[in-house]
Amino acid sequence: MTEILAEQLETEESMFVQTAQGIERDGDALTLLGVTPSTLYFSDRPQRVVGHMTTADFVDLWAIGDNSFESDPPNAVLAFLEPGADVPDDAVVVLREPILDGHGDLSYSIDLLEGTVPAKAGPVTLFIDPFGRPLSPVSVCGVRRRGRRRARRRAF
Repeated sequence: MTEILAEQLETEESMFVQTAQGIERDGDALTLLGVTPSTLYFSDRPQRVVGHMTTADFVDLWAIGDNSFESDPPNAVLAFLEPGADVPDDAVVVLREPILDGHGDLSYSIDLLEGTVPAKAGPVTLFIDPFGRPLSPVSVCGVRRRGRRRARRRAF
């Protein structure tokens, strides 16, 4: 069943969303504190598929398939709210080695690509790119990159 789901998600170019009550960062370790037990997935046109899977199933899918996240780690946008801030901030990271503990926390090893990830922050949303397509035009990071390029062009 897991391999069938992985193949379906890859074919649909599904992106993933995880939310949590907060984060802690210790070096290259990022922990989503109180991660929701469900991970949302969705695809863009033409299919526009939306669904949920357990976060445990998402972690189990990490190493499945030829274009698995284990073999081609995904980029992700981490949107977070720092204590006392009115507006969320974000950072672009590469995710590796997920570990879901029995207390509702999900840890990743990360590489920071852009922005800053604080040591602690409040509510967070993690937008994860599709299998095997880390900076494709349909990826969350690819969309964010296009927006920055357009903003720079308008500035000059």
